[in-house]
Amino acid sequence: MQTKILLIYTGGTIGMAKDYGDQSLKPFNFDNLLKQIPELALLDCSFDYYSFDIPIDSSDMKPEYWVNIAETIESNYQNYDGFVVLHGTDTMAYTASALSFMLDNLEKPVIFTGSQLPIGDLRTDAKENLITSIQLASLQKAGKPIVQEVCIYFEYKLFRANRATKINAENFDAFESPNYPIMGVSGVHLEVKENLLWKKESSGNLTINKNLNADVGLLKIFPGMNRSFIESVLNAPNMKAFIIEAFGTGNIFTDQWFIDLLEEKVNNGIHLIINTQCAGGMVEIGRYATSDALLKMGAISSFDLTMEAAITKAIYLLGQNLSKEDFRQQYESNLKGELRHHFYNN
Repeated sequence: MQTKILLIYTGGTIGMAKDYGDQSLKPFNFDNLLKQIPELALLDCSFDYYSFDIPIDSSDMKPEYWVNIAETIESNYQNYDGFVVLHGTDTMAYTASALSFMLDNLEKPVIFTGSQLPIGDLRTDAKENLITSIQLASLQKAGKPIVQEVCIYFEYKLFRANRATKINAENFDAFESPNYPIMGVSGVHLEVKENLLWKKESSGNLTINKNLNADVGLLKIFPGMNRSFIESVLNAPNMKAFIIEAFGTGNIFTDQWFIDLLEEKVNNGIHLIINTQCAGGMVEIGRYATSDALLKMGAISSFDLTMEAAITKAIYLLGQNLSKEDFRQQYESNLKGELRHHFYNN
């Protein structure tokens, strides 16, 4: 029996086609998809498509659109074996990470993909990305989908969504997974490394968590930062969580005014989260003296989360109205394969 895949077009370059008259990019007519990509007829699956009424440039993506995508998957979940979400590349890792946290008891693939060039361009990467994403979403073993999580497929590589980050603005090889192995490779053969896939016993039907709260601040520190700027950022009203993008394994400069300000925020109930500016490796609060103060004040560790996953996980957990201790426990737990733990002396 053929698998059925739903394509969900949210916006982005992959859904644009060049008008060779005025050289502008215009939304692609998906009714002509088979004409543009006749190779799709060779796939051993059927597919339908759903498009946002107004395509969203990925720079304009926000939590309300994440909810729209999740609701589209939820309302069509029983009718399809897998889902391919077409999305602009700039914020794809944010949306895909958010969906990984929002979708509970997911037992079917949700594959995000996009392209650096429009689908009608002579050298486009859109065709391969789309074809292989549909193929990955349709893979089954013993009547069940092989992939049962949210992923990103781009330029011959399959990534766990909440482990991926965009690293290049112009190369086709736009995404990387610095702290987790690539889960699949498209070469002569389509290889999925099943031992790396997220496996968690389902506890019921698919549910989605729509309650999100984006009252999250982000501060990247650098040597010689202006004190008044830091104070204005950390004193912004209504913030419920702050992520400090620290040096190395979670180190900060130790000016007493900065330590006092962070401690004040923690004492006032703000969730202080420490991430690293490094692409690889992980946060280890207390490993060096320059993070001792963070350890003492009870800062939360991002361990090896990507920045996209760190932010979207905070947005997701803030929406669950957790106690301060439950927020910490959940944030430092591996909910959907987004982090690995490293226990250190504290």
